[in-house]
Amino acid sequence: MIHAVCSHDCPDSCGVLVTVDELSGRALKMQGDPSHPVTRGFLCGKVAKYLDRVYSPDRLLYPMRRKAGVPKGPLVQGREAEAFERISWDEALDEIAARLTHIAEQFGPESILPYSYAGTIGQLGYGSMDRRFFHRLGASQLARTICAEAGGAALKSVYGIKLGTRPEDFVHAGLVIAWGANIHGNNVHLWPFIEEARRNGARLVVIDPYKTRTAALADEHLAINPGTDTALALGLMHVILSMGLEDREYIAQCTVGFDDLKVHAMKPDNSPEKVAAITGISAQSIVTLARTYATAGRNGSRPAAIRLNYGIQRSENGGTAARAVCMLPLLTGAWKYKGGGMQLSTSGSFPFNENALRMPELMWKSPLQREARTVNMSQLGQALTMDDAGVGGPPIKAIFVYNSNPAAVAPNQNDVLEGMRRDDLFVAVHEQFFTDTADYADVLLPATTFLETKDVQGAYGHLYAQVSNKAIEPLGEARNNVHVFGELGRRMGFTEDCFDDREDDLIDQALNTDHAWFAGITRDRLERDGHVPLQLPVNEDGITLPFSTAEWFRTPSGRGELSPPPVFVAPTESRGGADAAKFPLELLARKADNYMNSTFANLAGHQRMELRTAGVLEMHTTDATARGIVGGDEVEVFNGRGKISLRALVNGHVGAGVVAARLDWNKLSQNGTNVNALTSERLTDIGGGATFYSTLVEVRKVPSMEAVVD
Repeated sequence: MIHAVCSHDCPDSCGVLVTVDELSGRALKMQGDPSHPVTRGFLCGKVAKYLDRVYSPDRLLYPMRRKAGVPKGPLVQGREAEAFERISWDEALDEIAARLTHIAEQFGPESILPYSYAGTIGQLGYGSMDRRFFHRLGASQLARTICAEAGGAALKSVYGIKLGTRPEDFVHAGLVIAWGANIHGNNVHLWPFIEEARRNGARLVVIDPYKTRTAALADEHLAINPGTDTALALGLMHVILSMGLEDREYIAQCTVGFDDLKVHAMKPDNSPEKVAAITGISAQSIVTLARTYATAGRNGSRPAAIRLNYGIQRSENGGTAARAVCMLPLLTGAWKYKGGGMQLSTSGSFPFNENALRMPELMWKSPLQREARTVNMSQLGQALTMDDAGVGGPPIKAIFVYNSNPAAVAPNQNDVLEGMRRDDLFVAVHEQFFTDTADYADVLLPATTFLETKDVQGAYGHLYAQVSNKAIEPLGEARNNVHVFGELGRRMGFTEDCFDDREDDLIDQALNTDHAWFAGITRDRLERDGHVPLQLPVNEDGITLPFSTAEWFRTPSGRGELSPPPVFVAPTESRGGADAAKFPLELLARKADNYMNSTFANLAGHQRMELRTAGVLEMHTTDATARGIVGGDEVEVFNGRGKISLRALVNGHVGAGVVAARLDWNKLSQNGTNVNALTSERLTDIGGGATFYSTLVEVRKVPSMEAVVD
């Protein structure tokens, strides 16, 4: 069996064992690595079916070029290849190099935009040779903000590093708060640790505006109004401080700014009664949760752990919300106890030498001889439809898309698609399937899956470095990012030796650091053992307790930062906002439980797992009745940016005033668009992230269409 690592955008970063037939070279079976302390021998439902993806008859296997006269835009699923002609890799790379060279000479290299995200989170696939190529070219840089930037920036503003409670230590918790975290749906390898804690008497409380899988299994579900998490966190602080339940010794030793925070949190506007009116959670529930949370871990009891996920930071003021929640364990001293504290992301714990991989200094060898401008990926529609990309400089004349499907996942979709169908925009796409984005490609390149390439990987949900070995040869003529961008660099005439580096060279460079946490972690050891734990500090009892002492913090003060105090501000698009009269419903543009963002959405097995919520708008009875809607009715969901058609599902998963629909491919939906036709390019307060969950809509029944019984 060959050790690989699931490289999809998930905190679990599972160790995978692949059984390969020696004669045919075909992968026969995938299973979770039983020796991995977090994977523990099982895979999620998505990746358990991964061979369906690898060997799908719909895989892109050869380079292709758009046929003359075929316009860019949506193609009929299953017939996309009719719009393209097969070409060789040499033809494809030569054409891309020639087009980029011409565009750079005519409009300047910043008129070229790379667009990628976490289609793979392996170090090489996510950011290595590709960054070298675009740095040397002088292309615009991309601010990769679409998923986690607001929360990550918030976490670092409080702690100075993205680190948190080990998943294995959740078994020691007496209270687990899943705040905006659908653990059972998208962090399933944490779930067994929580269940073990519950068997030992722990309680699981879920804070989420949607009744997720996790909420349905919890001891208590607090259905918070969207975008009001800052208010709830301040309400909890108000109760903790008014009852004197804060850990004053820990606060004095490990934090700065407490006095300012206390003055603010104790204001009447943050009382349980006021917060209840904002959040929709009763004052008594707020008081009970605050008291239970603050006293956990004391007098021999089991501590409290918060699993905070990125849901709350996709609101307009989500960065502040994440900061507020991050401060709670600093007030109670929860970090002092094994199983206490919080986890949002552990990605900052892995000291990979990213500068060696990405070589930003190559920008000074580009025609610009300076740092290129930066375009925010969460405003792609603006970048493609404005003469200066919205940030000054030349208009975007070429976009190279890899590791992402922006035609489906980027906000303000109508502007994105308008920009991508421009005749004067050269579009290159490196992909595994005919995605919505591939429909707009001028040149289409076949990409490998994680079984067909070698990489090294950390995680953002555990603390083990891993190597992912190539289990099978690439199908057809699929090539990985290292190959594609190295070859392009040579065709562009870049003479630097770094464009000749191969996978093992890059892995060695990524691990070339003297950071103590990577002590003893080498490529040879990873290849031998598959996974290796980070060498994190331990206390006198041999236990790793992040942020239990001041030495753990990486902030300017060397302490946990409690100032400036978080202030609740309602999102512009919320039920109390100026547009609420026209668009009174708050939309949760959710991710599907059985896809990974838009990945897996085209596979029949995954579609069957997601069938119940496919193409539906989930509504509360109150809102449906007021609009004469019953389950199964065809409805139109609309706002000032766009509209989509869905089928009403009246259930108990959302509260009154809230509706929910999930992300899908455009071409798989009823009217060729998805929830991002409704979302905006407004950015978060911290980090410049996307605000998918601050979206107002109205819903009306479509009278001309016969209702379908659900």
